[in-house]
Amino acid sequence: MFQLIRIAILTSVCSAMLIAQTTTSTSPSSTPHASQAASTGSEFADARRLAQQGKYDEAIALLQALAVKSPKPAGVAHELGTVYYKKGDYLKAAEYLKQATSDDPADKEAVQLLGLSYYLAGRPAEAIPYLEKVQTWYPRANVDASYVLGVSYIQAKDYPNARIAFAEMFDLPPDSGAAYLLTARMLFRQEFIPVAEEYAQKAVATDPKLPLAHQLLGEIHMFNSKIPEAIADFQQELAINPAYPTVYYKLGDAYSRVQKYDDAERQLQRSIWLDASATGPYILLGKVLEKKGEPVLALRMLERAATMDPNNPMTHQLLGQAYRDIGKPDEAERELKLAEQLRNKQTEVQ
Repeated sequence: MFQLIRIAILTSVCSAMLIAQTTTSTSPSSTPHASQAASTGSEFADARRLAQQGKYDEAIALLQALAVKSPKPAGVAHELGTVYYKKGDYLKAAEYLKQATSDDPADKEAVQLLGLSYYLAGRPAEAIPYLEKVQTWYPRANVDASYVLGVSYIQAKDYPNARIAFAEMFDLPPDSGAAYLLTARMLFRQEFIPVAEEYAQKAVATDPKLPLAHQLLGEIHMFNSKIPEAIADFQQELAINPAYPTVYYKLGDAYSRVQKYDDAERQLQRSIWLDASATGPYILLGKVLEKKGEPVLALRMLERAATMDPNNPMTHQLLGQAYRDIGKPDEAERELKLAEQLRNKQTEVQ
């Protein structure tokens, strides 16, 4: 689901997790060793400045020149790993960061960046030991750390530990129905569909009255095109959670897929009554009314949706069809052209 967006978000999350790097200053000295250390520190500063300017290759070249000196300056592997990480070359970053942790086992920033590098390089099993260390150092410092660790467990197919990580992230008992539900939601987002269904079922078995558990099961069944099962799930959710507008919207969507348009219209209208700020029910209701042969009413719903979100190409596509059905070809052509322009713009952004 939206893989490129997910990668961008995860990269942003991981960057936000960086532990602030501490530096120590030394008193000026006239000894040759102190002079050399000061020179190295200055070159490190130059490399960091280049990296901040996005000149990663220049920074790397400067640091690699330092790395071949004898004796090799302390910390150069850390600096190289950090620049490669910022550049997005995560495997190369991991190579140098692993060396940095070997040179200095107390380098906590290198340990964390090493875990994140392996994670972002698609090697979750190798990331986990380092991310677990970070958790022991800062057990409540950052919920993002629990999230990245939990996702790493999922990708490594270690689902029980993923549940423990997400439970900690949300301050829940790890064996609670809520912990199973949250893990199921994360599994669903990561497209581990069979395991997500299993964990959602465990959430329901642990706490039959848990809000949103039946809804998630319904979403999973919809994803698998099991529409009758999804309808039953959403109805069970409504018995527990009757004031939640999203479940009416999803139930309306399920009915529309099996062409039960009257039932779909009723549920979508209920969703709008409970929350008039969401565009999804208006768009889907417009589509349902169009299918029912009521283009004027469909037009009203779709115009409202277009007012709320003018940049949704689906809305304008449906508006074009509705205008065509009521004999307004000029308006139909305008909307269809706008829909195409918006789709092209979205493609360019991606």
